[in-house]
Amino acid sequence: MIAMNKTNNTKPVIGISMGDPAGIGPEIIVKALSSAEVYAACRPVVVGDAGVMRQAVQLLGKDLKIHPVQSIPEARFEYGTIDVYDLHNVDLSKLQHGVVSAMAGGAAFEAVRCLIDLAMTSQVDATVTAPINKESIHKAGHAFSGHTEIYAHYTNTKNYAMLLADDALRVIHVSTHVSLRQACDRVTKSRVLDVIELLNKACVQFGIARPRLAVAGLNPHAGENALFGDEEVKEIVPAVEEAQRRGYLVEGPLPPDTVFTKAVQGRYDGCVAMYHDQGHIPFKLLGFKWNNETQKMDSVKGVNITLGLPIIRTSVDHGTAFEIAGKGIACEDAMLISIDYALKMAKNRIQ
Repeated sequence: MIAMNKTNNTKPVIGISMGDPAGIGPEIIVKALSSAEVYAACRPVVVGDAGVMRQAVQLLGKDLKIHPVQSIPEARFEYGTIDVYDLHNVDLSKLQHGVVSAMAGGAAFEAVRCLIDLAMTSQVDATVTAPINKESIHKAGHAFSGHTEIYAHYTNTKNYAMLLADDALRVIHVSTHVSLRQACDRVTKSRVLDVIELLNKACVQFGIARPRLAVAGLNPHAGENALFGDEEVKEIVPAVEEAQRRGYLVEGPLPPDTVFTKAVQGRYDGCVAMYHDQGHIPFKLLGFKWNNETQKMDSVKGVNITLGLPIIRTSVDHGTAFEIAGKGIACEDAMLISIDYALKMAKNRIQ
């Protein structure tokens, strides 16, 4: 965690949404907030249902107290006590771990919506989100495809993008939750240029003074001079050249099958992927560690950051893991890294 070296009342307030109460969100939050280093660096407050968080503490056998609050000034921000901005929106007698439900989806959505409001009114300095289940959200009547779209809608943001970040790899996406056919249509000069600028700004917020950026091609071999597609020649090359004219250290389009390897080895500080899976596959291959003997993940690392928003939003880059929810075995690595990135961005925020 970042050593902020601040007194308790000046450390950043980090709001953390509970996620789907039927998933692993409450568990990984409790595990993360069991760390004294988190409280040494920031003032965390969970937004969600206090009963669910209390249940997670009991499940994990942690010596922690739950302190329900109705406003941020009521929070204690003391290690050993988890402050919960209590929405009172889960009936524990009906909650089933690992089960899709409108109640769980509604509670998860309301936590995110409330957290956005707290950030937009400057009551928290940054937001961190635990995983939600899209099917549960839809059952609750909210037609959003994910956190990114919820944040964009309620902050009235039009130009935004998803960034996946870890120490060795940072990947931003030209498009995310659309079909592959639609993704190809979204590769335009203006969009690629916007995403390059968002990535550069984010890297500066992470403390990289002069980021080195790479742009992946859309087609095999980055089109091979239009032999395998002309999107590179018509859209991506003009975007990269314009970014270079504006002073960015950016290269591309580069073959998608090699650019991420070069980034992991340190050649680039960030990469632009053209669509969801192009960026997610190398990132998760690097950060998700499956143990074949135990038949579970040893580690699930990686942060999902929404860029272009007027507020800071980071998130774990994994799902609700319904198959292990309620078993107390979920890994908190990604939650800790998400809090760490939120702190970096709060500290180095560019107005």
